[in-house]
Amino acid sequence: MGLSMTQKINVYAKSTFSELQSNIELNEYFFTYHIMIENQSNDTVQLLSRRWQIIDSNGENRFVEGEGVVGEQPIIEADQQYEYYSGCLLKTGFGKMRGSYIFQRVEDKFQFEVEVPEFHMVLPWVLN
Repeated sequence: MGLSMTQKINVYAKSTFSELQSNIELNEYFFTYHIMIENQSNDTVQLLSRRWQIIDSNGENRFVEGEGVVGEQPIIEADQQYEYYSGCLLKTGFGKMRGSYIFQRVEDKFQFEVEVPEFHMVLPWVLN
C-alpha cells in the first residue's frame, strides 16, 4: 500500500490480483486497485483529472490521462473521503503504477496537483 499527502489531501493505493478476469495462458494479468482519497484540509475540493504511468515488468510504459476517475469528478468536503476501485491489465505478472490528480478548491478555483503514490501489482504466488 502506498500513501501520499499534498495540500492536506491524502491518497492511499492498494492493488489486488483478479484471477477471474485474467488469462494467464495469454499473458493477460488483471489487477484491481483501490484508491482512497482523504480531504484533511478545511476546504471543499473537486478532483478534475488524473494522469497515470503504468510500468509492466517487461519495461513497457503506458500513460493514461483523462477527466475525473471512474466517470466522476467527485467533490470532497473538508474532513471527508472518497473511494473508488478500478483495474489494469498487464502483460506480465507484476508491474507498478504511479501518477497524479489535479484538484480544484471549490471556493476560489485554485488548482493543485496531488501525487498518487507508486504501488505494485504482483501475482500472489510470486511473493512466496
